[in-house]
Amino acid sequence: MSRLFYWSCKSAAARAFVLAGLTAAVLAGCSTAPEIAPADQPLTKQTMMLLGKKGMSAQAPIFVRIFKEESELEVWKQREDGRFYHFKSYPICNWSGDLGPKQQQGDRQAPEGFYTVATNQLNPNSQFHVSFNLGYPNAYDKSLGRTGEFLMVHGKCKSAGCYAMTDALMEEIYGLARDAMKAGQQSFEVHAFPFRMTNANLERHKKSKWIGFWRTMKKGYDYFETNRVPPSVVVCEHRYVVDVATSNNARPDPAGACPAFYHPKLEPFVPKPAEQQLAQERIEVPGPKMRTAQSITAPEGAEWQPPAVADARTSGGSSLARMFGLGATTTQSQGTALGYR
Repeated sequence: MSRLFYWSCKSAAARAFVLAGLTAAVLAGCSTAPEIAPADQPLTKQTMMLLGKKGMSAQAPIFVRIFKEESELEVWKQREDGRFYHFKSYPICNWSGDLGPKQQQGDRQAPEGFYTVATNQLNPNSQFHVSFNLGYPNAYDKSLGRTGEFLMVHGKCKSAGCYAMTDALMEEIYGLARDAMKAGQQSFEVHAFPFRMTNANLERHKKSKWIGFWRTMKKGYDYFETNRVPPSVVVCEHRYVVDVATSNNARPDPAGACPAFYHPKLEPFVPKPAEQQLAQERIEVPGPKMRTAQSITAPEGAEWQPPAVADARTSGGSSLARMFGLGATTTQSQGTALGYR
């Protein structure tokens, strides 16, 4: 019996040794398998299922809104009716500066404004996991002589003028943008707001020096809320002008007088009766927000005004008159009359 027990134990030890060797070999083989880079990670099964549930395609165009004070980034997806529907709201882990636009290199301000992200602004090799460049300074910022570069939405939860997400959430946002652009979307809009542009919030910040600028930002916010399509935005007389177009689709000189504009017609968004819940649904992703209400301020003072444009008040008619084709000779500018900032 003792000899049988000996060989039984010896056999068991040998089997254990062989099994351990096989396990090590398998693990070694796995470690040499190529890893998928963060920028190439496919959207998760859960994300794909949610897209399907909402009647959205991973390849459909996207639209992004950022709200500083609330530390939220929204992703909207276009559906077959051409309108955009809310996909998810993501927590912004960190952003730097106060409420108000970025003005110069080194001020550590995260930008506010209407920005466009093209394919070449996606950065799959970012040192902050993955990222996309907001496009600051845009035509508006440049017309005001504002400086700075490489203002991003990225991972790592660290910010020096950027909007920083956690790595996992940034991977998903990047993946949504990547797949839409691979399918043909040439660029997507990012509207970066100081806060949700409600009347109550504007009233709360009415003493801020940026209140005039924010009133114009609100025009873009309200247009999207009404129509579920990002508005057309042009720059002239050092101002954003929202929901306008020119007859020849020419882009005006950002620092020059505004040409004659017209308002494109679009029927307000009305969801189908069976899709009321989908149109109103908001999914908020949990995650850290490093900025607290106590750490956020809005500089107060005299209302900021953009530089005057001399030829906006010439005998050829004010920019307000040209904007609506009135042919009048009033000297009041379109910016003052309509509150464009």
